[in-house]
Amino acid sequence: MKIKIFFVCLLSSLVFFTCTSRKTEKSPVVCNPMNLSYRFSPEQPSRREAADPTVVYYKDLYYLFASKSGGYWYSADLRDWTFVQTDQIPTEEYAPTAVSIRDTLYFLASSTTKSTIYKSVDPRSGNWQVAKDSLFTAVWDPALFLDDDGRLYLYWGCSNIHPIYGIELDYRQNFAPIDQPEALIYAHPEQYGWEVPGDYNSRYDTAPWIEGAWMNKHKDKYYLQYACPGTEYKSYCDGVYVADKPLGPFKIAAHNPFAYKPEGFAAGAGHGNTFQDRYGNYWHIGTMTISQKHMFERRLGLFPAFFDDDGWLYAETRFGDYPYIIPDKKVNGFDDLFTGWMLVSFNKNVTVSSSVDTLPPENMTDEDIRTYWAAKSGDEGEWACIDLGNEFPVFAVQLNFAEHNTDIHGRQAGLCYQYIVEASKDGENWKTIIDKSENLLDRSHDFNPLPHSENCRFLRMKNIHIPGGHFALSGFRVFGKGLGDTPAPVNRLEFTRYRDNQRMLLLIWNDADGATGYNIRFGIDRKKLFQNYQVYQDTMLTMRTLDVNSTYYLTIDSFNENGVTGVKMVHTIE
Repeated sequence: MKIKIFFVCLLSSLVFFTCTSRKTEKSPVVCNPMNLSYRFSPEQPSRREAADPTVVYYKDLYYLFASKSGGYWYSADLRDWTFVQTDQIPTEEYAPTAVSIRDTLYFLASSTTKSTIYKSVDPRSGNWQVAKDSLFTAVWDPALFLDDDGRLYLYWGCSNIHPIYGIELDYRQNFAPIDQPEALIYAHPEQYGWEVPGDYNSRYDTAPWIEGAWMNKHKDKYYLQYACPGTEYKSYCDGVYVADKPLGPFKIAAHNPFAYKPEGFAAGAGHGNTFQDRYGNYWHIGTMTISQKHMFERRLGLFPAFFDDDGWLYAETRFGDYPYIIPDKKVNGFDDLFTGWMLVSFNKNVTVSSSVDTLPPENMTDEDIRTYWAAKSGDEGEWACIDLGNEFPVFAVQLNFAEHNTDIHGRQAGLCYQYIVEASKDGENWKTIIDKSENLLDRSHDFNPLPHSENCRFLRMKNIHIPGGHFALSGFRVFGKGLGDTPAPVNRLEFTRYRDNQRMLLLIWNDADGATGYNIRFGIDRKKLFQNYQVYQDTMLTMRTLDVNSTYYLTIDSFNENGVTGVKMVHTIE
C-alpha cells in the first residue's frame, strides 16, 4: 500500500464565479431538484415519485416524460413546466421514451407483456393514437433513436443479469425489426467501481442493475449511455460507450461515469437522457434519490452537459444543486451558467414553532434531502426561522417540502403549498420577500429567485396551507454571497489507492481555514477533471468508483459562503 504526500507550493486563491444581478436578470435561473408537480404514489406509503426521465425538443417546446407521473410536462424555457394529464398513453409505466420523426412525436414506455408505440402531432393537448399495437417483443427501459439518415433504432434493458440490447426498426414498415437484437453492454463491476452497488459502491456481494439506455450522435460517433448500479443509491450514475455505428461494436469511453453526483443536498444523476436545447447546448436530465419512505422515492435533476474537443461527453455536476442559469445562447462551459450564488444556510441555527421529537429543526440545514424537520401539525401559523449568523445579500430561497404523515395517493387536483417568507436584519423588524399566500401550484421543491438581492440575517417561513400531513421541510436553503474572504486552499493531501482493490481510493487533506466544503475534481486526464465529488466539512473520503486499469488525476477546491478557492497542483494517482 503506497501513500504519497504532496505539499502544494504554487497556490492560487481564486473566486471562480462572481455574482451580479446583471448576470441573471434576463435569464431563467433554476435549482435542482427540478421544481415540478411530482405525483404521489397510488400505493402505500404516501410519497412522491418521478424518475427515469426523457426530454425531447418538438415543435419549439421541450417535452418531459418520467416514470409513474400520471402524465407529462412541456416547457418553452426548461424552467417553467406545464403538466399534461392524459389517459391516452400509459403514463403510469416506468421509463418512458420519445422520439420526433418528421412532424410526429412517438412515445413508448416499459412493459413486460406488450410494448405499444403511440403517436401525436399535438402532445400539448394530451391526444395520442396507437402507431404500433405490439412490437416484436416486450421491452423494459426502452430508448428510441433516429439517426441522421432516417434509420430508427431501439435500445432496451433493465437487469442485474442481462445486458443492454439494441435493434434497428423499420418505422416505414410498421416498426418491423430488422435482423435480430444484439447484446451491447454488460456489467463489469470487478473492473469498474461505479458499477458496484451501494450508496458508496461498497456492496460487493450483489450484482448491479444495468439499465436506462440512451443514444446520442456527435460528430459521426455514437454514444450509448446506461445507468448503474441501482436507482435507490446515491451512487446512481450514467456511463457511456462509444462506437462508429449505431449497433457497435461499442468500446467503453475512457472517461466514466460521465454523469455522477454521489453527494450534496440531493444525490444521483443516473437513468436519464442527454439532449440539445434550441441553441445547441447539451443537457443531461437524470434521477436523484431520496429512497427513505420507499426505494422508489425519487426526484429529477437537470445538469449542463458538454462534448469537449476530443469528443468526451460529460455532465457538469459541480455545485449540481446550486442555482444556475438557463442560457438564451450557445455557451462554452459551466462558468457561463453558474450564478456564483453560494449556500449561506448550511448548518445555521433554526428556531421553529413546534417540532416532532424525532425530526429536529437542524435537519432543514444539514444539506441532506433524506432528513427533514416536521412541525407537530400542518396548521396555518407553523413557522421556521433561520439565523444566518451574519447579514448577507440573499438572491434566492429554495423550500423543499417533505411528506410527513400524508395520506395522499395518486395525482389529485388542487394540491398546493401556500406560505410567506419574511426577512429581517435584526430579528424584530420583518419584510415579506416571498408571498405564496395565494399560490395554486403544486411545487414541492419550490425555488424562488428574488427580483433583487435582499440584505438580511434572518429568514422566517410561515405556513398558510399544505396539501396534507404535517408542515415539514427537508431543506430550507438560502443562496447569497458573503462579503468576506474565500477559504484557504487545500495545501496538503495524502492518498492511498488500495493495491488489493484499485477501485478504492482513500483521500485525507488539511482542514482549509474558513472552508464550508470541498469539491474533489478528478478524471483520467490532468486537463479533463470532469468528475466531481462534493463534501461538507469532512476532510477524509473513501471513493470506490475508479476503473482498475486507469491512472487518475485529482485536485480539491475549497469553498464557503464567499466563493471558491482552487489550487494549481494536480495530483497523479496510479
